[in-house]
Amino acid sequence: MTYEELLIEADEQNLIVKEKPLADNDGRIKGNRIAIRRNISEIQKKCILSEEIGHYHTSIGDILDQSQILNRKQELKARLWAYNKQIGLTGLINAYEYGCKSQYEVADFLNVTEEFLADALKFYKTKYGTHIKIDNYIIYFEPNIGILKSI
Repeated sequence: MTYEELLIEADEQNLIVKEKPLADNDGRIKGNRIAIRRNISEIQKKCILSEEIGHYHTSIGDILDQSQILNRKQELKARLWAYNKQIGLTGLINAYEYGCKSQYEVADFLNVTEEFLADALKFYKTKYGTHIKIDNYIIYFEPNIGILKSI
């Protein structure tokens, strides 16, 4: 999914997205209004917008104070929403089937930043452990990302 497609999806959900010269964050959401930092790459904007839409779907209230455990949990829910939207376990399998060999190639194939992919992989490892089996694939998260297809 491209940044433009994500903007269309946000519009269909009655979300107002504006690019602004933000000073402290790459993205912010308040109610149905999302601000995205203007001077970052389109791929970065897409990753940030995904997370902000994730906040729209999963968060309640002001969660800026990350010293509170409930706020940290809501932050993680929004990030997981974004990771699943932009990557997902099937996205990793698709990248494998396409022939991607490195995290750089996977990030490029999925049109996300390497940092976003690395964070997603860390989260998936926390959620699923060292590996997960899906259909006839095993996705390993440790020591590095690896996918095996069983016959």
